Amino acid sequence: MLTILVSIIYVILGAAISAIILMQEGNTQGLGSIGGMADSYWGKIKGRSMEGNLEKFTKYGAIVFLILALILDILMK
Repeated sequence: MLTILVSIIYVILGAAISAIILMQEGNTQGLGSIGGMADSYWGKIKGRSMEGNLEKFTKYGAIVFLILALILDILMK
């Protein structure tokens, strides 16, 4: 029963991480990074923006995903 529950959470989390990664913007700065334009106001508030939240969810979601993979490996033995 526990294996089934962890497996369902694992699949849902995997789909959510895939969707979040596809929603993120690319990191290309273009020619603006040459002249120091990368340190703009937008770059300073990125942590509080939608893009910053997507990056945080990706990091923490990936950590939980790997932990669940290890738990499933232990439960399957």
